[in-house]
Amino acid sequence: MPDRVSLDWGMQAAATNGRRPVFATWQAAGAPRLESARLVLNGVARLRAFGRAVAAGPPAAYSMSYELTVDESGATQRLVLATSSAAGDRQLSLSRADDFWLVDRGNGAVERIDAAGALDVDVQDSILFNALPIRRLGLHREAAEFELPVVWVSLPELTLGVVRQTYRTVSVSGAGAVVNFRSDAFTADITVDADGIVADYPGVAHRV
Repeated sequence: MPDRVSLDWGMQAAATNGRRPVFATWQAAGAPRLESARLVLNGVARLRAFGRAVAAGPPAAYSMSYELTVDESGATQRLVLATSSAAGDRQLSLSRADDFWLVDRGNGAVERIDAAGALDVDVQDSILFNALPIRRLGLHREAAEFELPVVWVSLPELTLGVVRQTYRTVSVSGAGAVVNFRSDAFTADITVDADGIVADYPGVAHRV
C-alpha cells in the first residue's frame, strides 16, 4: 500500500493531467465491515485504485489493503493485496500477461496460472471489484449481458480460484444503471453511478 505522501501526490498529478480522482466508501449491510478507496478514473475504462477494508467478523476479522491497475481496455492489469488477521499476515501480487496470470506471494517464487481467459478479478466482500466488468463491458451505458470467467480471491486467506459470473443490464439512466449480477445460485440487482462504480449492492453493502 503506497504511503500517504505518494497517494496525495498521485491525486494532485491526476487532477493536473485531466484524470478524475474519486473517493468512495461502502458500509456492509448487517455486518461490521467498511471499505474505502481512492480512485483515479481516466477515459472510458482505465482505472487506478488504492483501497482498504476492515472487517470485525464473524466469520473472520481482518484488515485488507489493495492497489489496483486497470488498463485502457478495462481489463485488470495488476492487483497487489495484503491482509492481516489473527492467523498472520499475507500478501499477493497478481499480474495479467496475455492469456495467463502471474502470482507472486513474496516468497521468492512466481507461479503461472491459467485463468480460462479471465480479464477481471473479484475479491471476496470487496465492493469495488464488481465495477470492473461493468465498466469494461460498458453495461452502465448500454444494455447487454455477458457470462465471463473471473479470477476470485478469498479473504483473508488470499486463495485463488476461477469462477463464472453473469452481468446483465436491467436499466440505464443518465444517473447510472442497474445491473443484475449472478454467480451460481446467488443473484442481486446492483445499482451503479454514471461511472459504473457501485452505489448500492442490496443485502451486501451501500455507498456512504
